[in-house]
Amino acid sequence: MISAYHARLAPGDQAICAVLRETISEVLPEAQGRIWHAHPVWFLADNPVVGYSRLRDALRLMFWSGQGFETPGLAPTGNFKAAERRYTAVGEIDLGALKAWLAEARAVQWDYKNIVARKGRLERLS
Repeated sequence: MISAYHARLAPGDQAICAVLRETISEVLPEAQGRIWHAHPVWFLADNPVVGYSRLRDALRLMFWSGQGFETPGLAPTGNFKAAERRYTAVGEIDLGALKAWLAEARAVQWDYKNIVARKGRLERLS
């Protein structure tokens, strides 16, 4: 449960997560949020699109297909198409950029749902 995940965090991280969760729910109301691999992740048609996790030095917001977004401010991460933004305080969140990334998360998707069946090969969803 996402609320239980938030409850285990320090107050500053809880504030960051509250803004992220509220904004994700506002911009992607059709997305299903759940704990996946121990972190909150939102899915569209069973495909992961956005999630966040606590790292040692920051709270990481990750978009599975973020490298394909046009709105600047995300850094590439991992071996596939993901991109991230890290936060250490709630005041660092640019709501305009966050809402733009979330809108792009709906439009720009790579098929992570079937990555294992395709033996690590990603295909762009239309």
